[in-house]
This record gives sequence, structure tokens and C-alpha cells, in this order.
Amino acid sequence: MADRTESEQRDLAEELAAAVRGEVSFAAGDRALMTMDASNYRRVPRAVVAPRDAEDVAAALRVCRAHGVPVVPRGGGTSIAGQATGVGVVLDFTRHMRRIVSLDPAARTAVVQPGLVLDDLRAAAGRHGLTFGPDPSTHSRCTLGGMIGNNSCGSHSVAWGTTADHVRTLELLTYGGERVSAGRGADAQGAPTGLPPRLRDGVKALVDRELALLRTGYPDLPRRISGYALDALLPEAGTDLARALTGSEGTLGVLTEATVRLVETPAARVLAVLAYPDESAAAEAAHTLLPHRPMTVEGMAADLVAGASGLPEGGAWLFVEMGGESPAEATARAEALCRAAADGTTGHAVVTDPAGQRALWRIREDASGTATRMPDGSEAWPGWEDCAVPPARLGPYLRDFRALLTQYGLRGTPYGHFGDGCIHVRIDFDLLTPPGIRRFREFSGDLADLVVAHGGSLSGEHGDGQARAELLPRMYGPELVGLFGRFKDLFDPSAGLNPGMLVRPDRLDENLRFAPLPTGPVPVAFGYPDDDGDFSAAVRRCVGVAKCRNATLPTGSSDVMCPSFRATGEEQHSTRGRARLLHEMLAGEVITDGWRSPEVRDALDLCLSCKGCRSDCPVGVDMATYKAEFLHHHYAGRVRPAAHYSMGRLPEWLRAAAPAAPAFNALARTPLAAVAKRLGGIAPERPIPRLATETLTRWWWRRRKTAAPGAAAGRTVVLWPDTFTNHLSPEVGRAAVRVLEAAGLRPLLPPTAPPRPAGAAPLPRRHRPLCCGLTYVSTGQLDRARAVMRRTVEVLAPLVRAGRPLVVLEPSCAAALRTDLPELLADDPRAAQLAASVKTFAEALEELAPDWRPPRLDRPVAGQTHCHQHAVLGDAADRRLRERAGLTGDLSGGCCGLAGNFGFERGHYDTSVACAEDQLLPSVRQSPPGTEILADGFSCRTQLDHLGDRPGRHLAEVLAEALDAQEEAGAPEGGGGG
Repeated sequence: MADRTESEQRDLAEELAAAVRGEVSFAAGDRALMTMDASNYRRVPRAVVAPRDAEDVAAALRVCRAHGVPVVPRGGGTSIAGQATGVGVVLDFTRHMRRIVSLDPAARTAVVQPGLVLDDLRAAAGRHGLTFGPDPSTHSRCTLGGMIGNNSCGSHSVAWGTTADHVRTLELLTYGGERVSAGRGADAQGAPTGLPPRLRDGVKALVDRELALLRTGYPDLPRRISGYALDALLPEAGTDLARALTGSEGTLGVLTEATVRLVETPAARVLAVLAYPDESAAAEAAHTLLPHRPMTVEGMAADLVAGASGLPEGGAWLFVEMGGESPAEATARAEALCRAAADGTTGHAVVTDPAGQRALWRIREDASGTATRMPDGSEAWPGWEDCAVPPARLGPYLRDFRALLTQYGLRGTPYGHFGDGCIHVRIDFDLLTPPGIRRFREFSGDLADLVVAHGGSLSGEHGDGQARAELLPRMYGPELVGLFGRFKDLFDPSAGLNPGMLVRPDRLDENLRFAPLPTGPVPVAFGYPDDDGDFSAAVRRCVGVAKCRNATLPTGSSDVMCPSFRATGEEQHSTRGRARLLHEMLAGEVITDGWRSPEVRDALDLCLSCKGCRSDCPVGVDMATYKAEFLHHHYAGRVRPAAHYSMGRLPEWLRAAAPAAPAFNALARTPLAAVAKRLGGIAPERPIPRLATETLTRWWWRRRKTAAPGAAAGRTVVLWPDTFTNHLSPEVGRAAVRVLEAAGLRPLLPPTAPPRPAGAAPLPRRHRPLCCGLTYVSTGQLDRARAVMRRTVEVLAPLVRAGRPLVVLEPSCAAALRTDLPELLADDPRAAQLAASVKTFAEALEELAPDWRPPRLDRPVAGQTHCHQHAVLGDAADRRLRERAGLTGDLSGGCCGLAGNFGFERGHYDTSVACAEDQLLPSVRQSPPGTEILADGFSCRTQLDHLGDRPGRHLAEVLAEALDAQEEAGAPEGGGGG
């Protein structure tokens, strides 16, 4: 039997490879990437095919049909009901079939391929004042094919409706190879046009026999997405076959091209934020706002917007966007709406600033991820993500929904499209144990009955998939659901397209993604404090919303995630893709080598460890930590890559080379450098950085010897001499000392002995230089990292207890001390105390010298916020310090691409350059002359030196230079600090 299965698999692989011009993969890694979407479900495909065009799709269907293998079309993989998973061949449309074929501004239509990302269509249409109306929160990565398959909607549906309202024609291929051109209208006999004779006659006969059922079997509400929209085939509905096929979830045909309608966008938009005492009050009010013709009526409760600024006081809010021909008109309409709604609100705000609007909309768009964590950190899951009721029934429905949650001992946070009566909610189901799964099933049945009792639809946006299709008889009754089956059998008699969805579905508690995971904690090195030490729970954080698949950063965004995906466009190089592979590694079914997996290793190889996902991922996936953990286990007891020895142990090499820095620098400019780089796993394109001929610590001790007694006064701070500052850019450290002292602070270095001359006896352990362990962590040498960190904690513990702040100039080292150190030394309470004492340069000045006034520079800045600064440390203090110094403008997001050892490693150069070209280099090139180029990270400055023509400087250097200029001019240096 096994031999026959292997033979069948081999034959299928050979025939697909011969027939399809696009990529065909049976590799474990590629299959593992497609096991899940953004739902609770998991299926393992046999193969993944990336068709280049419709002929490739036809060829793949022909081969699969001959082998009896099912086919599942897939777009961005953000479906929430399981319909983008399958056991056969997955057709991945995101590689090639993602073009705008044509766009006609006059006709307001566009012809698109199924893999086109929605935001790409919106950008192209926006140049003509047009857009595609439906806009799910995943608009930056969802595809038009997926939207058509699920009949997606979005926040603007109160103005522009669902995807079905915007579909003109669909070009599809059935599993049997028949070509369908679905549009609107009937022939002389009343049959839909665009169908081959068999389907034309069959559809007409089916509709003619069931006219009464089609006219009475569907509830009337704006967000009725469940089931097949067969009522669109009624004569009075215009015999709209395209509409009937929209929302069929790839179960009837494979979309190869679509003509869609575009809508005119208002010239100006203003956001009215209405506050209510609680969620029920907001739900009751939502439908009363519709006569004011809003563009959105989105509801959010307090537990999802904690910490957001710009919101009026209340327990729940409605985000109501109003449009106009001018900002004044849009503002007037928003203010009129607020006055009309005033009696029921606790306050309101009208947000006219585009940046302020973007910040609030980001909270709403990230909710599909943030809602997966309850306030206490416990997990919550989709499943009842988007049911809808008539808008006027939303208030009573939510009260009954809350009561049902209480009855089952469950918790959830509703939010979403209140104006359309459609709510999203993630619920803290226990999907890991049999009792929890039974409760999930029982609750789902009772909730389906509740939705139907309120006249609603089980799905109001994301489709039924496996999550709700089993319950469709409760909504439609067995007769109409039976008609769905006959329609499916007409289009797909072999049941080859997306089986288990919509018609004859799998049970809603089968194929759960968590079933194959380990039942107990996996032994790991990091503490994973937010996941109770459970690595499986950390990996489960990724629910598949795929914000990491943004091909471009939004305008004005400071985000970082995910630079490697933006560089390569490959799923395996996204945070989600890597999390999927780690999930499958733990499951052990597709990825069978555990920690030794080459598939996981290869996917993580291009992870820059930028930590952008730690802050930008709505659920806080921290792939840099997961990568370090994996490398720790993967290379345990094995020879590591050369770069791990050369750059992973950089602090040791630099300390050894420091006494002979001039000779080392001279040799680095000879042909011997090429040999050294080859042996050390260093990219040949990278010059070896110059070593400082005088380290920061040596300068410090020399300066200390010559300083006058009592010259330094003020509050003492410990200045951390990180490896990069100490050995490679001591000028930054010297500048920081200058500024800190000018601010009235007294910087001291950690208590280690003065540097030793070459050939001197080794220092006692307590006097050796300290290290944050960053390079060991980034290369997964976690045992060594722990040893280094433990010594650092021991030496600094007395200073921390004495209340000495630790000022760290290098953002990556500050991030390591603040996060990696306490997570690797979770058993040592002193580690958390040390982490809490870490201050960035700007934080130290702001908190410890609040009265100090920096010198005024009055010039613009450009450059990039360090990725670790953005993800771990925050840059609010830096922004305020720059503002006080008259440094105007914002720094870009993204990652510089060098990222410590990453950009120096052989094989990473092209990706490193692509990351730099994403944000950093364009921001510098586009800046006017006289702009100050800021780059606080050594890697960022090095990347600018290697690839740009304008060097970057640390903010400390800029301020120190200004202080020196003031001193030379005889001007005062500003107020002192305490």
C-alpha cells in the first residue's frame, strides 16, 4: 500500500511538472506553509502549484482530475473559516497571477487576476480618484480572488456594500475543465449567459423548479454571506450568475480573471469618534446613524483600545467616517452627526488630521490579531468571527450573546461593523482538550440558533468554510441546503474543488490546527514569560492575519515588520510563514526532523532578528527570539556555520584584537582580508570594519587619570560600553559623555579594571569586560549568552540596587539587556531588576535631567529609527529630544538590512541591500542638503557607509558637536539638570 501511494505521488509530481509552467512543489517546507489559513483549522496538502496563467490552471486541473486529487484555490491565506486549507493540491495565486490586466477610469472598471492584492488595485485606481469599495482589515495583503471567493466586505460596506456588489464578470474553470464566463443577464430562453450547454441547461432547470424556495428562503439583511447566493439567479434579480458565484469559496470553479466595478472616492474624509457608556449602547445607536449617509460605522469596546490617545471618555466607541467634496464639508457633516447623536453619547471627537485618523484605524484593523489575547493574556480564537443580524437588532442580539457566553463560562470581545449588524469576536475556547472541544461544539450550535432567532446570517463577511457550514441547515433549513448540494453537484460532480466546505462539510470540530501539537511544554532556553514558559503557546500566537505580508509599509508608518518578506516576497520569509514552519516542526507530521529541520533552518536564515514582529504583529509574535531558540537546539552538539564563530563571538575577537588595532586595520586592507572573510563566513562584498585605535574604555581611563578632583558632579549614571561603541565607534561614547555631563549628570563606566597592555596576565573574572550577550543570542549560542549575561548581572547588581540607571547607547544592546537578558535568566530576579534600570540616551536625558535644554540645531533630519528601538525600547523620548533641539521631521521605518551579523554573513548581501533600499536609502536620498542623517545603531551607520553617500551619526554626536560649537562661540550650554 505504501509503495502504491509513493508511486501515485511520484506520478502526480511528474505529470504536474510536465504540464504546468509555474512552480510545482511537493517539498515538505512548501506544503507546511499551506497547512493553515487564519482559522482554527489545519489540513496538509499533497502539493503546492503556483500557476502562471489560466492555461496553467487548466493544466493543473486536468492532471488532478486524472488522479482524483482535489484542488483548493488560495490567495493571501487570511480566510478565517478554514476554506483556504485543503488536502489535495493547493493553487497559490500570490506568485504570478497578481496583475491588473486593465483599468478603465471612464467605465470605472478593472480587469484583475485572482492573486492581485487589494491595496495594489486601490493604489492604481486612486490615481484616478477611484477605489474598490470593499476593504477588509487585511486590505494590504488579501487578494481579489480571496475576496470574491468569500464575498468580503470591510468597514466601508455601509456605503459601498459587499464584494458581490462590485463584481461584473468572472472567468472560471470548473474541476471538469469547463470554462465559465459568468456575468449578469439571461438569454432568450431565460438561462444565464456565459455557461457551456450542460451547465446552462442545468442551472436554468434548477432555478425554474425552485422559484418559490429561492424567493422565500433567504433572510433580508445587508450582510447575508452564508451559503450560495442562488437567489441572485432569479429573473427579478437580473439572473446574475457572477453574483451567485461570488462567495462560493472555491467550491464551484477556480477564478482566473474578474472584471470589477470601481467607485469614486470623496475628496476629503473626517473621522467622528462617538463615545458611549458601554458596548450595548453603541450597538443600539449604530443603525440610527445610517440616515446621515456615513461611510463607516465601526464599533470598538474599551478592552480593545486600551491606551489609545485621542478618544473621548467612554466604555465603547463608534468610528464614523464622513466624506465631503472638501475638508470643510466633511468636517461639517461629521460635526452635524455628532450633534444629532449627542443625547446618547458620553462625548465625541472629530479627527481631521490624517495621521490621527490612521492611528485610530490601525487599532481597528489590528483587532483581528489583538483580540486573540484576552486582557489576562489567555488565548482566544475565531470560529464565530463575523455573524450578522439586522442592524436594528444588534443591541438585543449582543445582550443575548453576552448571556450565552456567561452560560458557557466563555469570554469574548465583540467589535466590528456595527452599522451593518455584523460583529467580529474572538472567544477563549479551549481547543486543546476534549472537554474544551465539546464545549466549543455545543456553544456553536446554541449560538447558531441565537443568530437565526434574531433573523441573522451565520456568516456576515468571511464565509462559512468549515467553521459554520455544518450549521447551515439551522439557518436555511434542509430543503435550501439540499439545493446548495444540487448546485454544487451540477458544477462539480466529482467533488474535486475544496471538498469539506459549504456542501457536505466536515464537522466544525474536526481538523483543528492544535490537535497534533505537543500536550506538554517543550524544553527551551528562553523563559517566554507572556506564554507561561510554553514554546508551543508562543508559536500559537500566530493566527495567520498576515500583517507581516505587507509588501510595502503604509505611508507615514514607522513599522518594521517584515523586512525579509518585503525583500523576497516569499511566504517562508514572512513572520507568518516561519511561525507555520515552527508549528509544523512541533506537530511532527510534515516537518519530521524536529529541531534539526533544514526547512525551518532555511526559512529562518533570512530572518534579520529585527524584532519588528514583536511590536508590529498584532499578537506579538517574536520571531527573533524563536530563531535564537531554534538555532540553539539545531546546532546543539554540532559544528556551526563559520559566521557563528566569527561574528557570533565578536566581543571575544574584538577584545583580543584591540591591542593590535593598527596592524589589524592595515591587514584588513590587503588580499589577506578576502581569505579571512572566506574562512569567517563573511560576505565578500563587505569591507571589514576598522577597529578603534583607542577604545572607549581606554579613553575613559586615560581621561579619568587627568580629570581634576571633583570635576564631575551630579547624579551618577552607568554608561554601558557596548562592544560596538567600545571597539568600533568610541566617538559615540565620547560624545555621549560630553552631553550627559553638560546635562548635569555624572557618567561612570561599569566597575571593571582598566584595559591591560598586550602580553599582560589575564584579568580576574570579576574584572573582565561585560557584555549584553547580543551576538551570542542572535546566533543561537544561548548557553554562552547565559554565562555572559549572568556575569553582567552579578557585577552590576550592587549598582542596580543602589538605583544607578544604566545608559545604553546602542539600541540593539539596550534591547538585549531589556528583553533577552531577563528572558534567558528567568530564574534570577536580579535580571529583571537590571532590565528595568536600562535607559536609552534620550530617556536618560529626559528622566534624569528634565530641566536641561539641548542646543538648538534647527535643521531637518532623515534616516531610520533603529528596528530594536522601535520594537522594544520605543522612540517617544527620542522624538521629544529632537523636537527640543530643533531637529524637525520623522525618521523612516523598516530595517537597515545590515542587522548586526546578518548583512555581513555570506549569502545575505542581496537581501541586506534590498532591505536598505526599502526605506532607509530612499529616505536619505530624498532629503534636502543640510539634512542631518541620524542613525543611532552601529549597523545602520555601517550600512549607510557601505551603500550610501551620506554618513549617519548618533544623536549624541550631533548634540555634542553643537555643544562644542556653543562653547567656542562663548554661548551658554543651557540649563542644568538634576
